[in-house]
Amino acid sequence: MTVQRRRGSPTGLLSSTLLKPLLLSAVFLLLLFAPFYLGEYTLSLLGRVLSLAVAALGICIIWGRTGILSLGQGVFFGLGGYALAMHLKLVATPKGELPDFMLYNGLETLPFWWKPFASPMFALSMVVLIPTLVAAFIGWLMFRRRLTGVYVSIITQAVALAFVTLLIGSQGYTSGTNGITDFQSFLGISLRGSAYEHGLYWVTLALLALAFTGTTWLLSTHFGKLLTAVRDGENRVRFLGYNPASYKVAAFALGGLLGGVSGALYTLHLGNVSPAVIGVVPSIELVVWVALGGRASPTGAVAGMILGNIAKDRISSAVPDAWLYIMGSLFVLVVLVLPDGLAGLVKRLVPSSGRAQTPGLQPTVKEASGDATRIL
Repeated sequence: MTVQRRRGSPTGLLSSTLLKPLLLSAVFLLLLFAPFYLGEYTLSLLGRVLSLAVAALGICIIWGRTGILSLGQGVFFGLGGYALAMHLKLVATPKGELPDFMLYNGLETLPFWWKPFASPMFALSMVVLIPTLVAAFIGWLMFRRRLTGVYVSIITQAVALAFVTLLIGSQGYTSGTNGITDFQSFLGISLRGSAYEHGLYWVTLALLALAFTGTTWLLSTHFGKLLTAVRDGENRVRFLGYNPASYKVAAFALGGLLGGVSGALYTLHLGNVSPAVIGVVPSIELVVWVALGGRASPTGAVAGMILGNIAKDRISSAVPDAWLYIMGSLFVLVVLVLPDGLAGLVKRLVPSSGRAQTPGLQPTVKEASGDATRIL
């Protein structure tokens, strides 16, 4: 009788069935028409932030649902960004000549591994394939050895540092600390003017909506519940006949894929890619903003990334010296007071009839881990 009253409660039905979809639809419409009421700088900032939100969804899968704290997402972000930047640089270089930074460093011929990136379709495919395969390989090396916790965090952070060091040291091939810049066109479209800025913004918003929808659906499937089960009771999942390492590798690869797409979009918005935007510090910032919004919730992860980066831009412009202290304080606040982020706070404050559905979900999750019943 108690469950029936909850399901029939007008407040519960409104909050669970109507409120969240209505809010998401309203936010989407506001973002959709943003080019018509935002200034040039603010729209450019919002476009960059939305591209970062794609990477936030990857962290939600890896950390929030699978329990793997990766501090090296900048690697996959950078791989996607550099894969596209190589094509853009070749397009901007006169036929038969070398990119300017290669000439400055004494190269006489174009490296063989640069040549295929002259094709836009090859470059776009590499934006997806390279980060995904590298993430799967790194994940396989770690999880087949059953590494967990802080060891994974240290290894991924070390990989990010090594990747940045490699980029800086290979100046003749990657332009070092300056990065790859001076892009002119993509797919025959000039990368200048308001029409391009608006078009790129809408493409970014569409890809974010697609990634958000896909992530939300994936996490609601049996595969997503198994990821939660691995997070909450890995040994029990193993005893029930599943291989947790396989699911961890799959989640890590998905995070790499989303990171690569995010990096490519960010490169188009920023107009360059360099080690400064893909190193250890940017990787940690991604994690901080996802934690602020709510790492286990796709909605929270996206909201945290958007709000955090906009706040970073505004506050760092007003009080540059205090920004790092503010960011550190926010992270401490989340750890001590809001472990589930803003999404967890909203969940506690807003009544929901979703709890009435929990008994129906519990047996499915218990089949995987026995105690992984918390579906966020």
